[in-house]
Amino acid sequence: MPGRPTALIADDEPLLRDALTRQLARAWPELDVVAQARNGREAIKYFEARRPDVCFLDVHMPGVSGVEAAHQIGRRAHLVFVTAYDQYAVQAFAEGVLDYLVKPVEAARLAETVARLQDRLRAAQPALNTEALLRDLAAQLARGTAPAPLRWLRAQVGQTLRLIPVDEIDYLRSDTKYTLVAWRGDAGHPGEALVRIALKDLVAQLDAEQFAQVHRSVVVNLRAISHVTRGDNETAGIHLKGRPEVLPVSRSYLHLFRQM
Repeated sequence: MPGRPTALIADDEPLLRDALTRQLARAWPELDVVAQARNGREAIKYFEARRPDVCFLDVHMPGVSGVEAAHQIGRRAHLVFVTAYDQYAVQAFAEGVLDYLVKPVEAARLAETVARLQDRLRAAQPALNTEALLRDLAAQLARGTAPAPLRWLRAQVGQTLRLIPVDEIDYLRSDTKYTLVAWRGDAGHPGEALVRIALKDLVAQLDAEQFAQVHRSVVVNLRAISHVTRGDNETAGIHLKGRPEVLPVSRSYLHLFRQM
C-alpha cells in the first residue's frame, strides 16, 4: 500500500486517546494518527474528511457509539474495537473476524493486533465484512446487556489518570457526588482517589462474589478483610489488612457476617 498507513482514534476520554496514540507510536512507528474523535459522531465526520486506513473505536461513547460509527464506516477501513469489558469479546472476535482491545491496552495484545493489520494492509486486503457482528453488538447495547465485572477503574489523581485494577481495591465509600476509592498503590502502599461515579452505579459493575455492600455508603473487597468485630445495636466494624480505618456495617447488612 503506497504511503504511510493512517489511523483514527475515537474515545470520549482524552487521556486514554493520548495513551493509545503513544502506545501505537511505539508499536507501529510508521502509522500516522491523523484524527482523534471524542465520540462516534466526530469519528464519522473525521473519517469522511481524512479516510484513514484503520479506525480504533471505543465501544461505549456518548451519543453515537463506536458500534454505530462502525456501521457508517463499514468496509472502508479496518476496524478495531476498544472496550473496557471482556463481554464484547464474542465468538466472532475470538475467531479473528474483528480485532478488539481491552482497556487498559496491554502492549503484547496491541502488538498482535498491529501485526494483523500490517499483514492486511501489505496484502491490500479489503476490510472485513462485519455487518452481522455489528448488528449483534448493537443489539447487545440496545438491550442494555449487563457488562462483565469491572477489571479496573479510571481515577484522576492530580494531573495523572490512574488505572486502578479492581482486584487491588480495598473498599469504596460514597462521598457526596463522588466515590472514594481506597486501593493498594505502588509496592502495596495504601492509596486513595475520587472518581466521578456514584457508588450505586459502581456496585452494579463489581463482582458480587468479591465485593459486598456493608453500609449504604460503603462497599468492601471481601479479600481485604482482616476480621470483623460486633458492635452495639446490631452493628459491626470491619478491620482491614494493613489499614487503620474501621468500616461500619449497618444492621441491614449484618446478615453477611452472621458466622462471626
